[in-house]
This record gives sequence, C-alpha cells and structure tokens, in this order.
Amino acid sequence: MMKNLFAKISRNPVSLLGVVVTTVSAIIFLTLFAIELVGFSGGPYVGIMAFLIVPAFFVGGLLLIPFGIWRARRKAKQAAERGEEAAPEAFPVIDLNVVKVRKTLLFFAALSIVNVIIVSTATYKGVEVMGTTKFCGTACHSVMAPEYTTYQRSPHARVKCVECHIGSGASWFVKSKLSGSWQLVSVLFNLYERPIPTPVHNLRPARDTCEQCHWPTKFVGDRLKVITKFDEDEKNTEKKTAVLLHVGGSMGSTSRGIHWHVDRGVHVSYASDEKRETIGDVELTLPDGTHRIYKASTAPAKPAKAMRNMDCIDCHNRPSHIYRLPDEEIDAALFDGRIDRSLPFIHREAMKALKAPYATREEAQEKIRLAIQGFYSATYPDLAKTKSQAIEAAVKSLQGIYTSNVWPSMKIAWGAYPSYLGHTTATGCFRCHDDEHKSAEGRKISQDCSLCHSVLAQDEADPKILKDLLQP
Repeated sequence: MMKNLFAKISRNPVSLLGVVVTTVSAIIFLTLFAIELVGFSGGPYVGIMAFLIVPAFFVGGLLLIPFGIWRARRKAKQAAERGEEAAPEAFPVIDLNVVKVRKTLLFFAALSIVNVIIVSTATYKGVEVMGTTKFCGTACHSVMAPEYTTYQRSPHARVKCVECHIGSGASWFVKSKLSGSWQLVSVLFNLYERPIPTPVHNLRPARDTCEQCHWPTKFVGDRLKVITKFDEDEKNTEKKTAVLLHVGGSMGSTSRGIHWHVDRGVHVSYASDEKRETIGDVELTLPDGTHRIYKASTAPAKPAKAMRNMDCIDCHNRPSHIYRLPDEEIDAALFDGRIDRSLPFIHREAMKALKAPYATREEAQEKIRLAIQGFYSATYPDLAKTKSQAIEAAVKSLQGIYTSNVWPSMKIAWGAYPSYLGHTTATGCFRCHDDEHKSAEGRKISQDCSLCHSVLAQDEADPKILKDLLQP
C-alpha cells in the first residue's frame, strides 16, 4: 500500500511538486519558529513570512498531493475509455487485520498530527503577528506610515491598534480581516485614495472599544485647561488662555456638561454628509422618553446613507492619529524648550518655513534649514554665530514637525485631517451648536459656549487667575 502510494506520487508531477513544496515549507517554518523561540525578532516582515506566507505554501503543497493523484486517475480513466491504456488501479482495500496496513495507517496518522501541529501553530502565530502594532503600522509602509507616525506621538501610543480598531470578540476580528483583504489588494495594485478618506465608516462603535477604558458617564466635574501661545513679534511674547472645561457626566440621576451627549440615558443621532462635516437633522431622546427632532436650516449636499448614532468619535475624531497645525506645533516646541524662545522672530520665521510648499519631504528638510539659517545669517549675523547651536536645534525641531504632519506622497498637507475636539481649528462643536438646528416647539441647539466651558483668561501675558489657582 505504501509502495503503491509513493509510486503514484513519484509518477505524478503535480503530487510530487506538492510533496516538495510541503517539505520545504515545513523545514523553513520550523527553522524560523525555532529562531523566534531563542529570542530573535526580525520585525513584522519576518513574522509575515514565517507565519502567513510559508504556512500558506505548506497547506497548498498538502492540497496538491491528493489533487495530483485525483487528476492522474481521471486522466487514466479517460484514456482507458478511449482504449489507449488500462483502467486506473482500484483504490486500496484497508484491512486492519493486515499488519502492514495498520503500520501504514499509523504512519499517516503521525504525519497528519505533525501537519495539524504545524498548521495550528502557524494559525495561532499568524493571528498574533497580525495583532501587533508593528504589523499594522509598517507592513503597508507607504500607506500606513503617516498614521503610524502620528500614532506614536499620541496619548494612545501604548495601546495596540487592534484594541481600538477591532476590540474583543471573533465577529469583529473576522470583519476586520475581510476588510483588510481588500486593503491588501488596494495596496498591491495601487488602488487606494490619497489621502486616505475619513472617517472610517465601518469602525466598531466606541462603546465596544473606547469605553472599555474610558467611562464617559462617570462624573468628573470641571477641568482646567491652560493653552500657551506665542506671538510673532521679535520677543515671541508668551500669552496664556485659561479655560474651565465642563466635562461633566452623570451626577446622581441627572447628567450635565460635555459628556452629557453620551450619557446612558441620552440618545443622539444625526444625518450628515459622508465626511460628517455638515450636520443635517438631529434626533434626541432623553431618559424620560422625550423625543425631539432638530431640523437643520440646510441639508448636506451629499448626505450619508443612514443616520448615525453619536458616540465618542464624533467629537474625539482624532484620538490617536493626531495631525497638528504648524502654529500648534511651534507653540508646543517653544513652550517645552525644543526651540529657544530667545531667538528673535523664531515663531514668525518658523511659520513661514513650515507653510511653504514643498514637493517632497527631502526638499522640505533642506529648504527649512536654509530658510531658518539664512534669516539669522542675514538679519542677525552676530547672533547666528553665538546662537548657532540653538538655531541648529530649532531647525531639527522644525524638520521633525514637518515630517510628522505633512506627507506630499500621500497628499497630506497641513489641515488635511482636522480635529473636531473644540471649534478653533475646525467647525467641531458648531456643526450642531449653531443656533440653526430648531425643533417644532421652537427649541434650538444653542451656540452658547458656556454650556461646555468658561473662559477664565484669554491671550493674557500674565493672567492673575492662574497665579491664584496655581500658587503653592
């Protein structure tokens, strides 16, 4: 029986190819798996090769063996019907009373167990590899590099991608992999849009992901936020704005503040365009059963297919992949000392350098350097010598700011992905809170800013309120 099988395989090129592919794949897989066990980590591409590509060849080789035997038998049968050769041999009779048959079956059982172990290990490790942040961020480098870069600078830099994009449970894992299959095809055949369109419409609801860590209904009261900015004058004058955010949440049987929108007893849904920039009619259901519809004064030009249930992502639309504007980045760099604020007009010149158009990131690196160094060499030649290290540090900081936010190859420019958390850099809150959404009873979604925050100081050089609040 064994000799007969080996004869069938050796005389059949398809099955023989399957044996070769399976054997070679098994050796490569076991070798790479052993290398990983001893502590070697070759990055996501080694993981993709070891636990996705090689196992696929292994399984493909196994399938080729019976396919080749079936194909050969089919050809032999067709030839016999034409009278060209004898009919194919009959299938072997499995008689467990025969010692050779039992040994042969035990041999194949052992091979099957080895195959199952290899395939099971590869499947487990493959799922593990696909769940790593490096796989998500670097496997499709040209496409995901911007998102991976901004993610690494975000408050969620230590949260795995899959925890937000997939969450727990098998059903969403399968959905994500089916979606990822099309994304893979898009990358291979260069079918993806530039920039990647947002928002992600098939993203899992925030209550299944964000709220596994964050609890918006918990009453957190008010929070002080201090915003530091610098003028574009010679001294880069520092100014501060102090805002008391009414974060709010549940308090007893009632809710108030910003997080009122996602309280368990409050349900908000709305119509919008595909990008959720223009909000149409808004439906509100309160805990006591009150239902209102706030009609928009103008409908979205290209409305989305269905109403959306409001959740965290409608305001926190860039929780991890945060693209900042140049003035925000410069203010932050001046505040934490990455750029020396004693350099005259550095804020103004930095803005000019960052906002200039560049065809490539490499061109931006060079021209940002020339712009900053050229300005101080021409305007402040003595300072250019005494503060050369500070100027060089400013150049490197600005180069880093540019390469973290702008990607010409992906058509990502300043402001390509606005944040709706607020209303200073994009419409944000004012998409709904515009006094233009009105109910049949005459109620409207108010534009009163005090609903969400109280301004304690605005663009003041030395706010007294901060001295009073922050004094030891």
